[in-house]
Amino acid sequence: MPVHALTLTGLSAALGGAPVLKDITLQLRAGVWTSVVGPNGAGKSTLLKALAGLLPVSGQVQLLGRALAQWPRQERARALAWLGQGEPAMDELTVYDVAMLGRLPHLAWLQPPSAQDHAVVQEALTQTQAWAWRDRPLGALSGGERQRVLLARALAVQAQVILMDEPLANLDPPLQSDWMALVRTLTAQGRTVVSVLHEISTALQADEMLIMQQGRVLHHGACTDASTHRSLESVFEHRIAIHAIAGRLVSLPL
Repeated sequence: MPVHALTLTGLSAALGGAPVLKDITLQLRAGVWTSVVGPNGAGKSTLLKALAGLLPVSGQVQLLGRALAQWPRQERARALAWLGQGEPAMDELTVYDVAMLGRLPHLAWLQPPSAQDHAVVQEALTQTQAWAWRDRPLGALSGGERQRVLLARALAVQAQVILMDEPLANLDPPLQSDWMALVRTLTAQGRTVVSVLHEISTALQADEMLIMQQGRVLHHGACTDASTHRSLESVFEHRIAIHAIAGRLVSLPL
């Protein structure tokens, strides 16, 4: 497996004619959890969409050592899973059927799911504590419950690289802790997780942090590095401070 899961070279992107990402060059290591943070409007979600191939860009994105544009669509969908904000409505589908959508990249046209596909979906729904609702329509769930089902769909892909934009939205603190434990399980399996997070204390639990400001990468480094903490405090105008409390890094307001 390549050392780098994602490589960006001169990546730029615009939305509505306005530049959002500006000449970004970086490498994201395989098998680690990288959190993406920064002020509102820094370009975090746009960066994740660019990594997923969901918007036109200039420059190049490589996935597992191969240019994203060179991946056949279905093969790329097996290698790269996406959990975004504001996912299209699928309210009429059952929870089980939504999670089964994650297996589509593994199925031929009109091929029914195999016993293995059903086993993977059950495991994904169990991991996100959503198995008990498998027969309920998605539209009957709360925001937090819905988020757990969409996470199960992403997990069901069994992709090497998983991109998550605000995966903790609507999740209670205990479920946020469960999500972090799940991410650690994924990286222990050699998978790569890249997540945009507003919860800075949670983001600090990642292996590496990507700090963005005005469409550029201000800093990229280990979450434990003092230079990362200084950059993080700076990008938020020194209105937060990073401290270690009971062996855990946290962000405290000033």
